[in-house]
Amino acid sequence: MGFSLCTGGMMMCSFGVAPSNLNILPDKMIMCTEKPMANIMDNKPMVNIPPFGMCTSPANPAVIAALGSPVPCIPNTVAPWTPANPMVLVKNMPSVNDSSKLMCMWAGVISISFAGQVKVMV
Repeated sequence: MGFSLCTGGMMMCSFGVAPSNLNILPDKMIMCTEKPMANIMDNKPMVNIPPFGMCTSPANPAVIAALGSPVPCIPNTVAPWTPANPMVLVKNMPSVNDSSKLMCMWAGVISISFAGQVKVMV
């Protein structure tokens, strides 16, 4: 079990140069310490996953075009968060916690450094 991931959670990408904060839209209706809880489908670039400053991934076509120089990060996350907790559902989808990871198409691994709260565990 880990702390339930909610809006304001601090994330870092393995190829990003700066941390970013998770944004969960308030339509979830499931709150965790007065903040919307995340589920596996809260993986939308620029909606849930803001940029991580600059991207240094050698798999990113923009980095390749810049001859290996860092370029502005534009997350490209299409798969859901994993692993999830199927026993706790948020809007009919499994919930996620601070041990969940999200993969970027440019080979980055997005991990959680702070869940956004420290009271609710899932």
